[in-house]
Amino acid sequence: MKAIVITKPGDPEPLQLQEVPEPKLKDDEVLIKVEATALNRSDTLQKKGKYPPPRGPILIPGLEASGIIEAVGKDVSRWKVGDQVCCLLFDGGYAEKVAVPAAQVLPIPSGVSLKDAAALPEVACTVWSTVFMTSRLSAGESFLVHGGSSGIGTFAIQIAKYVGARVFVTAGSEEKLAFCKNLGADVCINYKTEDFVTRVKEETGGKGVDVILDSIGAPYFKKNLESLNHDGRLFVIGTIGGSVTELDLRALFAKRLTLQAAGMRLRSPENKALIVSEVEKSVWPAIVAGKVKPVVYKSFPLSEVEEAHRLLESSSHTGKILLLP
Repeated sequence: MKAIVITKPGDPEPLQLQEVPEPKLKDDEVLIKVEATALNRSDTLQKKGKYPPPRGPILIPGLEASGIIEAVGKDVSRWKVGDQVCCLLFDGGYAEKVAVPAAQVLPIPSGVSLKDAAALPEVACTVWSTVFMTSRLSAGESFLVHGGSSGIGTFAIQIAKYVGARVFVTAGSEEKLAFCKNLGADVCINYKTEDFVTRVKEETGGKGVDVILDSIGAPYFKKNLESLNHDGRLFVIGTIGGSVTELDLRALFAKRLTLQAAGMRLRSPENKALIVSEVEKSVWPAIVAGKVKPVVYKSFPLSEVEEAHRLLESSSHTGKILLLP
């Protein structure tokens, strides 16, 4: 089969389209013929050697995919050959076929195309596990997501509005802010022209927001703490802007703040299975009802993976970028 392989992390062009062996199916896995896979920021870090490598000698990136089941392991009972599904992966999505634990597979929600469903697993599992399962955002609370026009941001806006939260976003252009507003964001802040702490305080009567989802890291850390309400929760899922900062613990005590951090990829298979199950139970109904939709900016063939990565790294897009085998 054909797949995109990271030939040598850190090379100028480490992503190469190659012929590789098909995945070997384990008893608890399904083999999926990939319809589409989606790009994630960790893919760009991985090709630069700045992210833990995938399993095995062949380095194939890709954390999510959609497609049709081609074979099932002997211990798999729910899925059958021919089922249309999407899935959360450890790696391997940039390929014509991928093997994945059956517990990390989801049905295609009604009303979503097989191709566009590839844009859902990583963002749905990341946002639901952090903002809702852990930080427990609830109706009537306020929520700030940085990078509102990103894949994570566009999904977070929609699902937070669905549960009844007031949604704040930051983005770097008026066009992106308008896009976020159209998705349901209540307060849209241009981080290039205004201080988000000041704006958050103005919009909340000085209280701050209840939950923040942050992928920027160090440059926003202290500002995030200032922007939180009493009993506020900050969840860090990335360090795009840097990973080293200082923390005066007294800042947490004063407002009883909670600080947490996690990535999706390095979670255990058991934890991923739990998250996938909760996503199907709690998020998929919102998608079926048309309240939450995958946001796909552009699709590329596998052979144009470098161009797709350049687009992702430029941050000029809104939503998700897909690769099509």
